[in-house]
Amino acid sequence: MDSLTHIALGACIGELCAGKSLGKKALLIGAVAQSIPDIDFIASFWNSPASDLLAHRGFTHSFLFIVITSYPLALIAARWQWLPRMSVRKWTGFLLLELFVHLFLDAFNAYGTAWFEPFSHYRVSFHTLFVADPLFSISIGIGALLLTFFPLTHSARKNWARIAILISAIYLTYALINKRLIATSVEDSLAHQQINYKRYFTTPTPGNVWLWNVVAEGDDGFYIGYRSVFDKAEFIPFQFFNKNDNLLDAIDNHEDIQHLKRFSEGYYVISTYDGKLVFNDLRFGQMLGWENPTAPFVFYYYLQHPSDNELLIQRGRFARWNYESAMSFIKRIWGL
Repeated sequence: MDSLTHIALGACIGELCAGKSLGKKALLIGAVAQSIPDIDFIASFWNSPASDLLAHRGFTHSFLFIVITSYPLALIAARWQWLPRMSVRKWTGFLLLELFVHLFLDAFNAYGTAWFEPFSHYRVSFHTLFVADPLFSISIGIGALLLTFFPLTHSARKNWARIAILISAIYLTYALINKRLIATSVEDSLAHQQINYKRYFTTPTPGNVWLWNVVAEGDDGFYIGYRSVFDKAEFIPFQFFNKNDNLLDAIDNHEDIQHLKRFSEGYYVISTYDGKLVFNDLRFGQMLGWENPTAPFVFYYYLQHPSDNELLIQRGRFARWNYESAMSFIKRIWGL
């Protein structure tokens, strides 16, 4: 999830776990602890863009990392004179919970979270929430603000934190239900259109859990479509994209290519963009693909010009958006 969501959630958990012992410092410490796994951004200062894709949400988002860091951090916190006294055991439990929640929540996005590093490179992706979903984050954001500005003596503090987290948890559950409904529609549509597929995934479009991007892998490429939980049409129309793996023959052994293939989990196509050969990761969707089925993809990596690959993922997320496209997006969510 986005950094602000982690900060707000960390503050709410801090109030519940350590508010009685640490006062309002529990909010700050919870916010910092919840953000610790994202220290992997430091690797971007020396990694190539392709290597940085695997470094982000890599080892610092693994179970091993939170196990080996929680206790040393707890020892430091328990002996830090700036902090009120709390046992090492309680500190360890508090920090473990904050770090685990960060890892757990990040796995609901499309990016992939390396829970099992360094023993396995497999990345966990539940494809259930967009990386920044205001409806998921708003309750914990409000809860964190209330906890910050209201005094410690206010009797409702813990209830605010509980309710804020509960509302977000209900929204996540609702997203999972919608995902299951979309999956049923996808399977029916693929069967009706006699599309042979190896695997598929569904992932939400920006900021909502109603309109979903669908990607199904065939023998030579991918079938891509969009489905809203409010759609009245019985089946999903798909656009086919050839994988074009043959375009990689001359450079397939390059380290960047291997990193990109591993990062994309095999969901990629090769194409040209602005006259340059690019690697497209399909998990991040298309630029306004619900309007134009042949639209370019959000994630694209210049294979022949690696120096052009700054801000790799962010650059395409909201490219070509304007007022008209935003209104079109809202209508498409509602099945119009």
